[in-house]
Amino acid sequence: MLAALAAALALGQAPACGPLPGSDALWREETRFIFVGETHGTVEAPAAFADLACLALEQGPVTAALEFPTAMQPTLDAFMAAETDAAARTALLDYPYGPFRFHDGRGSEAMMEMLLRLRALRRDGRPLTVVATVPDSPRLPGFGQSYAELDRAAVWVEAARARPDDRVLVFVGRVHAEKTRRVGSPIGLPAAAHIRPEDSLSLAVARQGGEAWLCRDDCGVAAVTPVDDAAVRGVVLSPDLDPAFDGLLALGPWTASPPAPREPGPD
Repeated sequence: MLAALAAALALGQAPACGPLPGSDALWREETRFIFVGETHGTVEAPAAFADLACLALEQGPVTAALEFPTAMQPTLDAFMAAETDAAARTALLDYPYGPFRFHDGRGSEAMMEMLLRLRALRRDGRPLTVVATVPDSPRLPGFGQSYAELDRAAVWVEAARARPDDRVLVFVGRVHAEKTRRVGSPIGLPAAAHIRPEDSLSLAVARQGGEAWLCRDDCGVAAVTPVDDAAVRGVVLSPDLDPAFDGLLALGPWTASPPAPREPGPD
């Protein structure tokens, strides 16, 4: 699979959508927002999000909303418009701030590959827009993380209003994709909980063991404690699995993805 993907990207072709069992249940006419809540630093989650975007494009236009600072938007635009993949990588890696310089898993090799797949889809003429959606929320006394969550939701809504015919696919850390209040937490209402529930579906990437490249006290590869049923695969819509979500995106045990290298490989 990875060899075929690399070959397609090298030829400038948009690779075929990877299969995701159960994903047909996501394409409801009333569903404007689809959230994917991940743990940063895995191979599997960014690859699955690219597959979801590809599959969603078979239904209509898509806005892919990523957990990058909104100040990166001109850089993302340059990445998408670059003449070659090497030039695109350079544009992204040269950005002086953000996850590809200060790594927390959002600047991983897998994230770079995901972005290259989105770029290939766009260059293939698909109606895809990629937007950065983490606002620079002011840090003021009395306005903590709960207000930053609200600010994120506002950016997602702005992106949806800008392209009202698009389905908005949002790829964020797991907490931001939750749809229920966090009682006793400074987060309060996570960002996805600010969106009208009838307009959205939120999937948690299932925790089925493996490893991730995480930043806790230090950054590096860490084992992931399995929580969800190890046998489940694909999209499973059922809030009984986790009441904070509409269902799971089960990809099997995770593989850690380290930071994208500073020196890009050849096209």
